[in-house]
Amino acid sequence: MRNIKTTLTKGMLYQVLATMFVVLGQFSCSTQQQADLVIFNGRIYTVDSSQPVVEAVAVADGRIVHTGRWTDTKKWVGDSTQVLDLNGKTMTPGFIEGHAHLMGIGKNLLDLDLAATRSYDEILNMVASKANTLKPGEWVLGRGWHQDKWEEHPESMIGGFPSHQRLSGVSPNNPVFLSHASGHAALVNAKAMELAGLNADSKPPKGGEILKDLSGKPTGLLNETAQSLVAAIIPKDSPERNKKALKMALDECLKNGITTFHDAGVDSTGIDLFKSLASKNELGVRLYVMLNGGNKNLIKAYAQHGPEIALGNNFLTIRAIKLYADGALGSRGALLLDDYHDDPGMTGLRVQPLDYIKEISLLGHSSGFQVCTHCIGDKANREILDLYEEIYSTDSLKGTELRYRIEHAQHISAQDIPRFGQLGVIPSMQAIHMSSDRPWAINRLGKKRIDEGAYVWNKLTDTGATVMNGTDAPVEPINPIACFYAAVSRQTLAGTPTGGYEPSQKMTRIEALKSYTINNAYGAFEEKIKGTIEVGKLADFTIFSHDIMEVPVQELLKTRVEYTIIDGKIAFQRPAGDK
Repeated sequence: MRNIKTTLTKGMLYQVLATMFVVLGQFSCSTQQQADLVIFNGRIYTVDSSQPVVEAVAVADGRIVHTGRWTDTKKWVGDSTQVLDLNGKTMTPGFIEGHAHLMGIGKNLLDLDLAATRSYDEILNMVASKANTLKPGEWVLGRGWHQDKWEEHPESMIGGFPSHQRLSGVSPNNPVFLSHASGHAALVNAKAMELAGLNADSKPPKGGEILKDLSGKPTGLLNETAQSLVAAIIPKDSPERNKKALKMALDECLKNGITTFHDAGVDSTGIDLFKSLASKNELGVRLYVMLNGGNKNLIKAYAQHGPEIALGNNFLTIRAIKLYADGALGSRGALLLDDYHDDPGMTGLRVQPLDYIKEISLLGHSSGFQVCTHCIGDKANREILDLYEEIYSTDSLKGTELRYRIEHAQHISAQDIPRFGQLGVIPSMQAIHMSSDRPWAINRLGKKRIDEGAYVWNKLTDTGATVMNGTDAPVEPINPIACFYAAVSRQTLAGTPTGGYEPSQKMTRIEALKSYTINNAYGAFEEKIKGTIEVGKLADFTIFSHDIMEVPVQELLKTRVEYTIIDGKIAFQRPAGDK
């Protein structure tokens, strides 16, 4: 009996196990076929060369689990699956903003936005209106003016810029600080200079310029690091205002189809705020953060423990350092090998010394940080390429894929262009800068330098370099469609000139799409988790009203973002009737 009982028990056990395997198999099959989100009935561009266009995509747990034909994908639809019918719209991998300033976008929305102004008079009227709403002594802040884009100019311009007298007249009791569109210069009024102790005897800090008139008095124009003379006395924003600015900026990203944002230079205040929201799953947009390389204490603190990667469920990564080799072209701060075409004797400004950039670069590398250096002018690009080459050749670093970046890489000497591909240095560029700046940039550089190395996306790609894209917002609006349009047309947003500026450098549609997706992911060491629509990658998508890969060029500017999907969830949907 004992043996029979044992035999029966074993038989029963085998039966139970067999049943369990069947049930588990069915459960596994059922689980595999159950998606959280299925998207279909549109043109879906994957940026995956093995299948560039698919009919449908399935998502589970924030990841892509299937791509392909609708007949295969619909098997993933279950009772709880959300099914999104594109109704002929176009979907791409989530657009990645390759270089911008998140808090700057938010502050621009809270302060005076001067980006659309077309004359000094228009700015003066905006300042006067704002000053009338404030108590005496309260600051008037704004950003976005650009003298080269004005349709009318004041009669009296000094060094190509307006002077403060009329600005001081409309706001005699309120200090004014108006940042140039580039962020590399500022115009201030008499009250601001009085509070800062700025006068004829004032000297600029290294890497800066205080513009003065013939009598030696400051005109109110502060270039590059000289901005700090006044900026330092502006009251710091409250935590509440900072949080409000951040929330507004994140909303702007979502409205514009941005799923990941490379934030180019952040201090501890911003980082603490990012971490706070990430810990509560409230960021909403994935951030790749560069530390402000000018803050040595911040860099030293991070060097002690290294990068922070994929915090808050892959929403926050801090693993890069932002440095500045020169300034901006618009304010003649870009560092050039030869004089400015429209200002003989001027070659630009060196914002941070090369020795400092090298010191911080080596400190960053020793703790695992990528280095990203702002370079606009050809001299700045050459000096940083030289420095990167020196660092790359260090015995301890040979064979290491550092992926150091040059931010902007706008104007490059012909002999330095091949070095990007040879060294593996990433040019993090902004196509919209060409569209916005090219009409007046030729005055700064002259035709030879423009033809040779200005906004040369194709020349850089031909060297094997991975060209990134972005807007540098709030320098330009964060709208990626305008940037995509500039990349493929090389025209202004008004559609000029016919055929585009230096048309040989136009990107193809697929090159432009890659520059906003997989290339930007590569620039952040994230190409294995984002940048294409492939199984296993994060479910981040941007859905457009028009087929950006097929419509005529001018139709691109009519395109709107219909949905922004992040982590497999709809983060933004354009309201019905919103034009």
